[in-house]
Amino acid sequence: MSEGQSQEQRWLLLIHQLPSKPAYFRVKIWRRLQGIGAVAVKSTVYALPANAEMQEDFEWLLKEIVAGGGEAMMCEARLVDGLWDAQVRALFDTARDADYAEIVNDARDLAVGIKADATSEKLAEARSQLGRLRKRLAEVVTIDFFGASGRLTAEGLIAELEAQIARNNVMTNEPKRAAEPAELKGRIWVTRRDVHVDRIACSWLIRRFIDADAIIRFVAGKGYVPKEGELRFDMFEGEITHEGDRCSFEVLLTRAAINDPALQAIAEIVHDIDLKDNKFGREEATGIASLIAGIAMANESDEERIAQGAPVFDNLYQYFRKKRG
Repeated sequence: MSEGQSQEQRWLLLIHQLPSKPAYFRVKIWRRLQGIGAVAVKSTVYALPANAEMQEDFEWLLKEIVAGGGEAMMCEARLVDGLWDAQVRALFDTARDADYAEIVNDARDLAVGIKADATSEKLAEARSQLGRLRKRLAEVVTIDFFGASGRLTAEGLIAELEAQIARNNVMTNEPKRAAEPAELKGRIWVTRRDVHVDRIACSWLIRRFIDADAIIRFVAGKGYVPKEGELRFDMFEGEITHEGDRCSFEVLLTRAAINDPALQAIAEIVHDIDLKDNKFGREEATGIASLIAGIAMANESDEERIAQGAPVFDNLYQYFRKKRG
């Protein structure tokens, strides 16, 4: 089990009942719940991770509900049956991924607009729109308590848009230089806990093609300060992470200067699963996504997920090599 996974998660629960009228009051409370990042675990029960800041948010909302004629109580709890901590965390990640997806869609629309018309007037308008997107992203990040994967895509696209506008043209960012193979060997690789498809695939690629003896550590998604000799992958501000609309596996292939058609096919599958944009339309993506999801559900340990995921990618690699041959 990776570091920190055994720690007991405690939750704040807001249990409330609102008056049927006025309707605007119900909408107001719902928006307030969305704004502080709470998720519904039951129809009238909302949850937040237990800490002093979250408790204060719920306390203010509780007073507002009572003042509006409703009923509310707050408690701190740990889950013992019927609902797992991992399931509740998944509710938070799903909610934040939906927020990030809206930002990503707007960023892509903005990129299309810049490509179609890069006049000074349009670029000035795009800068204003980009500022609003960056503000929305910052707001979502503040309530992204468990590091939803959608943030990487949103961050990458906005960063690429900022670079495009700064250069006053429609060229995409040039990829970072390929690393010398020796630069990637003997390093300690660091990524976020609770690995899924992109991080499992990257871990397989590292140990299969870059450094068979690589050490991979799993850390909190927020607030981690890298140590000397570490390389962060698929992490916010990581050395190897999403760039533009490329997932971390695609970026890692480029940085390691690996030119292998079978690995490129795998990269397209990982991209379609991770970014959910069907960019490559890989028919294998649905089945592989189900396999990886099953591995993640059956194994809490990150090392075990990687160990179970490796044969999936080994077999995929052999399949594409023989198919090409």
